[in-house]
This record gives sequence, C-alpha cells and structure tokens, in this order.
Amino acid sequence: MSDRLAGGTGTSLIGGAEARASRSLAVLLIPIAAVGAALALVPLWLGESRVLMGVAVLGLAYACYTIGFNVIFGSTGQLFLCVGALAGIGGYGGAILADTVGLPIVVSILVATLAATVMGGLLSFVAVRRSLGVIFTGIVTLIFSLSFDALVLGLSDLTGGDTGRLIKSGADTFLRDKIPPYYLMLTLVLVFLLVHGLLRRSHVGWAFRALRDDEVAAELAGVDVARYRVYAALLGAAMLGLAGSTYAFTEGRISPTTYGFGEVDVVVVVMLAFGGIGTLFGPIVGAVTFTIVDEVLIEFGQLRQVAYGILIIVLFLRMPRGVIPTVASLWRRVRGRGGPSTPLRAGSGAAKSTPLGGASPPLRSEDLRQAADSAAGKLEAVSGEAQSAE
Repeated sequence: MSDRLAGGTGTSLIGGAEARASRSLAVLLIPIAAVGAALALVPLWLGESRVLMGVAVLGLAYACYTIGFNVIFGSTGQLFLCVGALAGIGGYGGAILADTVGLPIVVSILVATLAATVMGGLLSFVAVRRSLGVIFTGIVTLIFSLSFDALVLGLSDLTGGDTGRLIKSGADTFLRDKIPPYYLMLTLVLVFLLVHGLLRRSHVGWAFRALRDDEVAAELAGVDVARYRVYAALLGAAMLGLAGSTYAFTEGRISPTTYGFGEVDVVVVVMLAFGGIGTLFGPIVGAVTFTIVDEVLIEFGQLRQVAYGILIIVLFLRMPRGVIPTVASLWRRVRGRGGPSTPLRAGSGAAKSTPLGGASPPLRSEDLRQAADSAAGKLEAVSGEAQSAE
C-alpha cells in the first residue's frame, strides 16, 4: 500500500513506471517532441509513394487507437473490446453527418466524437454499476462491438453495407492529398500523448493508478472508483471517436473492415501489450513496430499470417511485460551495477562483511531500534505525501 501511495507522487517517463520524478513540464514535453520530430521525417522516405504514405497514415491511426485504449485499460483496468466500434461511431457518424445531413466537416467530426464519448461513458457506467470484473467487462463490450458490426451491415442505405461508403466531403481539400493527412494524424498522436502525460501527472492520474493496482485499497483511501473509471472511459472513447472520424475523412472510403473487431481491436491489444500496458510511449512503440512488420511480411503471401503469429509469440516470450518496461528494467539494472557503492558508516546498523564460509553476525538491539526508527520515518513520509497528493 505504501508503495502505491509513494508511486502516486510522480511518474517516470522512461518506462512509464510510477516513481518519483521531476514535475517540470519539460520532462514531459521533451520526449513527446522527440517522438514528433522522428515521426515527422517519415515523409522524406515515403513521400514519393501514395500507397506507402497511406500505410503510414493508417499506422498513426492505430497509434491513436492504442493511446485511447491505454487510457481506458492501462489506466483503470477496464477491458474495452470495442475499440473499433467506438472509432466506427466517429467514422460512420462523421461521414453521414457531412454527406447526408450536410454539416461542415469540423462540426460533423465533433458531433460524431461526442457520440462515441457518450457511448464509451455509458458502457463504463453499466460495468461499474453492475460491478463487472475485467473479463465480464470485456464480454459486454465485445457484444457491443459485434452488435455494431451487424448494425453497419443492416443500415446499408447509410453505411454502404459490405461494399462500404465513399465520403464525398473533403474530396477537394488537403484531407485527400498525399502528405498533409499524415501530419494531421501525427498532430492527433502528439496531442493524445500530451493529454495522457498531463493526466498521469495529475491528481486524476494518481487515482487511476490507485484503483488499477488495488481497487479495495483505493476505496479505503477515498478514491471514488466508479467516477474515475467513467472519467477514463469518457476520455479514451473521445480519443477513439476523434481518431476514427479524422481517419475516415482522410481515407475517403470506409467499410466494415475499417473498424472491424479483428482488424482493429485484436491489433490494438497486441500493439499495447508489446509496447507496454500503462506506459506513456508503449502505444507508439507497438504501432510503429507492427506497422513496419506488417509491411515486411506482406511478401509472404498466404503465409503472412503464420509468420506474423510466430513473430508475435517469439517477441512476447522474450519480453512478456512489453518493450518499454523491459528496457527500463535493464537500464535500472545497468545503472545499479555501474553506480558507486554507498559507504558504510562506523557504528551503523548496516550489514558488515563476513569471512568466507562464515555465518552472518547476530542482530543487536541497536540494529533493531535503528531499523524500527527508519521504518517509522518512511511511513510518516509516505503518509505526508499521500495527504499532499489528495
């Protein structure tokens, strides 16, 4: 419990692990800016090919989806298996409002995003009110996802059914150019990262971590579990709806496979698990890695899915916690080995060296008293930090 309370006072961005860190905004902005600068160079290599630029835009869309899912699942442990459905509400809703109703593109995107936000909040509210666990929340949201797929096929007059729907709005704008859509989606990725990063460093982020780690302990600490879970679902669903709607207008055509469960949800879960669940930059690592891997394996033809599955199994066996937590753990281990050893003071209660093959010296009463005083001091510090965080 004390570890959780102490972890709520800061966030280490190098691995997404909760630990004490500087609250300077630069600690958050510099890594995000570095990610943006690196991804902004992609059109220099792929800008000559419209097909490859389309793949890059799709990869950024998946990064947006994974960040939204990370806010919901990685922050509060709500297994929403309706990522594609919430993104589809934004995509289909924006297209229908713009083409059929005649609303401006920006207004259509905002209204469709609002609809996805409300639906995500409603699903979370139902799960909280019914006290559904992770598995049952996943089942309920999976049923909603399958229902959405059936609804898309049933309302073929509006959605285009199996063949999909062409989006006329925005056809004569920069949304259909070769390179501008990439930077538009990249802007969304960076904004989502910034929002998530600021959230993790706030009081709301502390509450998210508390209820994710131990719901009972969070309630005892005064965290309103139901309210904060709905908050996470609202924010994550808003990200999914906005990303899905924006991608629809840049693509110009949407179909059931654009937001299908197998094409979106499964891929997003794999990307997040690979990058690191609950980490800030895990979605970026997962999206970039599997977008590249997917293109490389396209040459395998019918064996593509087999090779894809084998690669995923190997990667997860080697790094079961994800890339970022594994790299962060290795980095801490290397720093621990290379760091200077702490000198022992004479007369202190620290352990002293023993001769080879000898037994450890018996503990003295002075050692026990010093250990008890140290533990009491740490407990008072943790209690003070928890009160200041609240």
